[in-house]
Amino acid sequence: MTHSFLLFRAKNFIRTMSFLNVEIKARCNDPSFVRNWLLSNGAVYKGLDEQTDTYFNVSNGRLKLREGNIENNLIFYERTNQAGPKNSHFRLVKVEDAPGLKEVLTRSIGIKVVVPKKREIYYIDNVKFHIDEVPGLGSFIEIEAGNMIINLPQEKLKEQCDLYMKAFGIKEEDLAELSYSDMLLTVKEGIRN
Repeated sequence: MTHSFLLFRAKNFIRTMSFLNVEIKARCNDPSFVRNWLLSNGAVYKGLDEQTDTYFNVSNGRLKLREGNIENNLIFYERTNQAGPKNSHFRLVKVEDAPGLKEVLTRSIGIKVVVPKKREIYYIDNVKFHIDEVPGLGSFIEIEAGNMIINLPQEKLKEQCDLYMKAFGIKEEDLAELSYSDMLLTVKEGIRN
């Protein structure tokens, strides 16, 4: 398959399949508490994924290529920066040739930032949980209540997100407004100044 054909397929898939997450990201001072809570409440552990997210220069939204031992996807998403639960509209394409696609995207639109992380992945029904360790940023918990597996309205997804925030004892001051990519760009900008 040529790189052009892969991009054509990716663009067509991105146009046709759109999903919604209501999600939060929060600093996590006690990952073992979250891990134990999840396992004792029936969460399915999918594994530890060592991921590299490469963000590309785009005119709107965010486009990232995720390379990992569990997840390998091209993801386009639009989400506002805010600290509490937020809507993330996304389109996802499973990628078989991540290095080839990365080369094409790098040459054509350029890399904005690269985010390496170690991610523990858990599920309870349609809700996905991440316990992340991001070099230079620290430990985080993410809750993604999504409609990709089961079709639920935005209000129900927000209720799920709020429920798990309460269960984990996430306080308002723990909530992260920015994505890891924006956090890393802010750190790099601070180093340059």
